[in-house]
Amino acid sequence: MENVSLKLEKNFLQAIEKIMKKHNYMTKTEFIRESIRDKIRRLEEKEIIEDKEMMSQIIASEKNIKKGKIRKLKD
Repeated sequence: MENVSLKLEKNFLQAIEKIMKKHNYMTKTEFIRESIRDKIRRLEEKEIIEDKEMMSQIIASEKNIKKGKIRKLKD
């Protein structure tokens, strides 16, 4: 495992410690690791949703091409 150094403003650190106590986190490391995992998961979910939206637009466009509503672009 690799160490990462992190500097935080006093007020921000106090807010983190308050939340940690409220949610029964034993260490700052545990809290920060879980926070980073949650952030990564949310970003990945957002990408999946955006990809699904893009795919649905592509599918809709292909359907419109088949119906003759729009023309297919020429290469």
